Amino acid sequence: MRADRLVSLVLLLRHRGRLSAATLARELEVSTRTVLRDIEALSAAGVPVYAERGRNGGFALLPGFQTELTGLNHDEALALLIAGSRRGAQAFGLGSALASAMLKVVDALPEGQRDTAAGAARRLLIDPETDLLSRRVVAEEVPDALVAEVRRAVFAGHKLRIHYAAADRKPQWRTVDPIGLVTVRDQGYLLATRDGEDRTYRLSRLRAAEELPEAARRADRVDLDRAWQDRSTRFRTGGDLVAVLVRVHPAQRETLVGTALAVLTEETDEDGWLRLEVTFQDARHAEWALWQLSTNAEALSPRWLRTSLRDRATAITLRYEAGQQ
Repeated sequence: MRADRLVSLVLLLRHRGRLSAATLARELEVSTRTVLRDIEALSAAGVPVYAERGRNGGFALLPGFQTELTGLNHDEALALLIAGSRRGAQAFGLGSALASAMLKVVDALPEGQRDTAAGAARRLLIDPETDLLSRRVVAEEVPDALVAEVRRAVFAGHKLRIHYAAADRKPQWRTVDPIGLVTVRDQGYLLATRDGEDRTYRLSRLRAAEELPEAARRADRVDLDRAWQDRSTRFRTGGDLVAVLVRVHPAQRETLVGTALAVLTEETDEDGWLRLEVTFQDARHAEWALWQLSTNAEALSPRWLRTSLRDRATAITLRYEAGQQ
C-alpha cells in the first residue's frame, strides 16, 4: 500500500540521511518515477523533505524532524530486532514487510536508545546461512504472490485450491482446508486437511494457489505446535522407513542423530561406544548416513546394509590400489 511505502521512505531518510532516488527505489522495490511522485506527496503533506543537487545529491529531511510512532523500551525493541533477523518471514512471503517493520521499530525508540538497541542487535546472529563446517543452508524460493494467496486463505478460513507437485509426481490440482503455516529451517509448510484427512504440503512444491470463497472445514481454535509434533511423529514412524542398529563412537553421536529421522533405542557398550537403533527415510538415506561416519560407526543390521557398505569400501580400495601400480 502507498501509505506504508511513504512511511518507509520517511524512515529510510531519517536513519540513513541523504539518499538518491535510485537508492530509494531499490530499497522500496519501486521505480524511480514512483519515488519522485512519493516525494512530491510527502512535501504536499507537510513533511520537510528537500532535494540536494550535484554529484552526491539526493533527498533528505530537515534536521530534527520526528515521526509520530509509538515508543518502545530498549529490551522490547531489541527482542523485536532479534526476531526480525530470523528468516521465517521470507518463507511466508513477508520479507519486504519485515524490513519495513524493523525500520519502524528502530524509529519508535527514544533517541538515546536508538543506536544502542540497533548496535546490540548487530552483536547477535540468529540462524546464519552456513554452519561451522561451511555447509550452506539453502532457503527455498517461493514467489511472494503465491504465498500471499495461501496466507490469505489461512487467515480468512477459506478453502484453498492448490496445484501441487508431490515428490517424483506430476503436479495435480486439489482443494484443501488450510489450518496453518509452519517454517522449519527455512522451509515453509502448509498444514491442511483434505477430505477430512491430515495433509502437509511443502510450499516450494506449490505451482499455483487460489483462495476460494467457500469456508474451510476446520476447528475454530488450533494448537499448531501440537499439530506439527503429531505429524512429525507419524512421518518418522510410518511409511517405508528403514530401521538400523548401529554402533557409533560417542563423539559422532550427534552427527548420526542429526541425520536420522528418529532414535528408537540407545545403550552404551562395555568399550564406551554407543549402540543405537535409528530410523532412516529409505535404504539410500541409511547408506549415505553411515558412509559419512567412516570408521566411527558400524552398521550391525540389517545385513543388506552391511553388505552394501562393505562393497562400497572394497570398490574404493580397489580403485586406489590400481592407481599405485
